[in-house]
Amino acid sequence: MNTTELQSPALQKLKELGIPYNQRAANVIKNCYDWYSNNDVDGFHSRTNLNGVNVEVAQLGFAKRLCADNANLCEIVEVNAGESKSKFDGVLKLLRANKFSKMYRKQLEEMAATGTVGAYVRLEGAEIYDDGKVRGGDIKINYVSSNCIVPIRVENDEIIDCAFLGSGYLNGEQLTTLVVFRKHDDKYTAESYYFNADSELTDKATMLQLGEVKPFAIMRTAEVNNFDGMQGYGYPKLYTAIPFLKTIDLCYSVLFGDLDKGQKLLFINEIMASMQKDQNGNSYLTQEQKKLFILLGEKLPDQKELIYEYNPEIRTAQIKEVFNLCLSLLSLSFGYGSKKYQLESGEIKTATEYVGQRQDSMQELNKQRVESIDYITDLVHALIWFHNTFSGESEWSTDEEILVEFDDSYVTDKATELESWRNDALGFPDVLEFKIQYIMKRLNCEHEEAVKYLSTTTQDDNTDLED
Repeated sequence: MNTTELQSPALQKLKELGIPYNQRAANVIKNCYDWYSNNDVDGFHSRTNLNGVNVEVAQLGFAKRLCADNANLCEIVEVNAGESKSKFDGVLKLLRANKFSKMYRKQLEEMAATGTVGAYVRLEGAEIYDDGKVRGGDIKINYVSSNCIVPIRVENDEIIDCAFLGSGYLNGEQLTTLVVFRKHDDKYTAESYYFNADSELTDKATMLQLGEVKPFAIMRTAEVNNFDGMQGYGYPKLYTAIPFLKTIDLCYSVLFGDLDKGQKLLFINEIMASMQKDQNGNSYLTQEQKKLFILLGEKLPDQKELIYEYNPEIRTAQIKEVFNLCLSLLSLSFGYGSKKYQLESGEIKTATEYVGQRQDSMQELNKQRVESIDYITDLVHALIWFHNTFSGESEWSTDEEILVEFDDSYVTDKATELESWRNDALGFPDVLEFKIQYIMKRLNCEHEEAVKYLSTTTQDDNTDLED
C-alpha cells in the first residue's frame, strides 16, 4: 500500500492516539519504492528535449534487478526446531497456510529497496466472550511494507511498540485498518481500528489483551541507517543508488536513440525526380520511391553524386564503455563491489566468483542473515503463542531454538567447494574427518552413511580420491 493510498481518517486516528506519522521517512521510502516499481520518478523519465518535444527516457528496471539479487543472498531452504521437529510440524503448517515462503521472498526484495518490512499475527473469525476471553479463530499473518509501519517506541534500535496500516476491500468498498501494539507491564495489547474512505467504523474497533511475546516482527537491512529522523527504520539501500540508476537509464536512452536513427538514408537529387512534378512545378517522390529515397533538393555546385548515401554512426564502443562505468558505480553504491555486473556481448552478466574473495556483498551477508533469523524467530514465537493461547492446546514451546537453513547455491561454487574438500582429504590423509566430509559432499549422503562407505572399502583411500 502506497502512502498516497492512506485514508485521511486513519492518519487522523494516529494523531488522536498521539502517534506521529513520520512523513520524512515516508518520502524517502516512496522515492525508493517508485524506482523499485518502475514508476516515473519526479518527471525524470518524461521530459522535454531542446526542441520542446516530449520524450520518454526508457526504464531498464535495474532497481528491481539489484533488489532481486540481494534477496538471493538470504533465500531460505528450511525452518525447523531441531530435536522437536515433529512437534514443529504444526508451526510449519501455519507458515505454509500463510504463504510464508512466497511472501518472505517478496519482502526480501522490498527490504533491499526501502529498508524495512514487517509482519504481525492476528486472529480471524474468533469468538469474543463477555468476560473478554477469546477462543477459536484462524491464525493469520499480515505482511506489511515499510511505508505502512509506524514505530512508536524504539529502544536500542529495537521497535518495542508499533502501529501497522493496511488496506483491503469489504463488500466492494475500500477498507483501511490500523493495528496498534503497545507493551504495558511486560504484556502487549492490540488495538484495531477500521476506516472507510470518509470516516472511522467505530462499531468494528476492538482491543485485545495479549501476552509477553511480541506479536509482530520487523526485518531491516543490516547496514546502519544514517538518515536523520528515521529511528526504527532500516537503511533503504536503493536510495544511494538512485543517481546511478538514472545514469543507466540515460545511457540506454543514448543507445536506443542511436539505434532508432541508425537506418541507412539515401538522398536523391531533385534532378532524379524531375519526371514527376506537382501543380506548382515542384518535383516530388512517389510513395514507392519514398520507401527508399529522401528528396535532397536542388543540385549544389560542388555535388557530384546524384544519389547520396548516409549511414548514421552507432557509437557501440563508446556506449559500452560508459555503460560498464555506470554499472560499476551502481554496483559500488549498492554494496556489491565494482565488478558485480558487466556488459559483455550485448548482455549484462552477473559475476559469480564469490568464494574466497573479499566482495562487499559477502561482508554484509552474515549480518543480513542474522536479521533474517531474528525476524523469522520473532514471527514463529508469535505464532506459537497465539496457537497455545487461543486454541486451547499448548504442545508448542517458545523455548525451542528456531533453526533457519539458508540456500548457499547463489554464493557458492559447488564444484570449487568439492575440489577444496578433495584437496584437504588428499593433503591430510591421517585426518579421517576430511575424507568423510568429502564423501558426504561427493555422494550427497549423511555422515553415518559416509562412515559406513569408508569402513567397507578395501582400496587405498588416496587412490579412491584420485580416481
